[in-house]
This record gives sequence, structure tokens and C-alpha cells, in this order.
Amino acid sequence: MNIRNTIGCLLIVLFFLQACNSSYTPKPRGYFKIDFPEKKYQVFDMPGYPYSFEYPTYATVVKDTTFMGQATETEPWWINVDFPSFNGRIYVSYKAIGKNVFDTLIKHAYTFTGEHASKAYSIEDSLISTPNNVHGVFFTVGGDVATANQFFLTDSVKHFLRGALYFDATPNADSLGIVNDFLLQDMKHLISTFRWKNK
Repeated sequence: MNIRNTIGCLLIVLFFLQACNSSYTPKPRGYFKIDFPEKKYQVFDMPGYPYSFEYPTYATVVKDTTFMGQATETEPWWINVDFPSFNGRIYVSYKAIGKNVFDTLIKHAYTFTGEHASKAYSIEDSLISTPNNVHGVFFTVGGDVATANQFFLTDSVKHFLRGALYFDATPNADSLGIVNDFLLQDMKHLISTFRWKNK
């Protein structure tokens, strides 16, 4: 009877040990699920500003009062398009051609984009041309960079505007990718609805 109990206990233990031998499959690293708002737009058309455009209802436009820690009183038409729920911001800077040399403005736009080359695995540029007489270049920067989407717009005579999307987060192309793609649509909508005023 003692041997039977011992053998029975051993069989039960072996059964449980065998059950614990299932193969382990590691789960891939994931990111938080993000619920995106519905795409709806409103018009930015403030009196005195030399431009207008449409931007999302889940964004706010605020006057940019500082740039790199310096006051921007001399740049009255600099703004930021803020996306609070995504910790993102499109920095928009405007320069009047005449007060600034057109070729220098173009060169600076390419230089600012090129500053990300050390972290980027690609930098692509594509021409912009809209029916509203808005022309420019859109830059897509691949990799773990501070800003993956930038652009400049101009009429080549009076107006020059540059925009760059930044996030208040450590650059990570994988984790920011889905938000970047979502806000990229908004940047392209901003560009397609962009108009110069005071021609």
C-alpha cells in the first residue's frame, strides 16, 4: 500500500512536470493604442497675417513669442500649430522676401533639414505646387530624428514660410510612426489649403 501511494504521488508529480514543459513564445514589444480624433478642419485667417490655411479642430494656433530662447518681436507672423493630445507642434516661421535674400532663405531651409543627416537613414525632398500659387519643397527625413516632416512655401517674390513638425518626446521612428503618419495628413492639408494674402 505504501509503494502504491509512492508510485501514485510520483506519477502525479511527473504529470505536472510534463505540463510545465510547454514551449514559451515571447511576445513582441508593443506600444500604447492611440485613439485618433475625426479629421475636421477650421480656417486660420487672422487680420494682418500675410497667409491663411486650414488646420485641424484638435489643434490650436498660438503666436510664437520666442525662438531658441530669443524674443521674436521682429518676427510678428511666426506661429505654432499645437497638437496637445499628441505632444506635437508645427513650428511656422515667416520671412518677407526683400528684407531677406530669397536664395539665402532657400539655402537655410535645406541646411536646417540637413542638420538631421547624422541620425537620418534617408532625406527625401519633393516639389510642392498648388493651384493657389503656392510652391515649395516637402522634406521627409527617415530615422530617429527630431523632425521627420518639414516644408517651405514661397511665391518667389514676397513671401517665404517654413514649417517643421516636432514632438516633445525622445525621437523614435517606431513609436512615433503612427502619430507622424496621422499628422502628416494634416500638414499636407495645411499646404493644400494655404494661401498668400497681401500680394
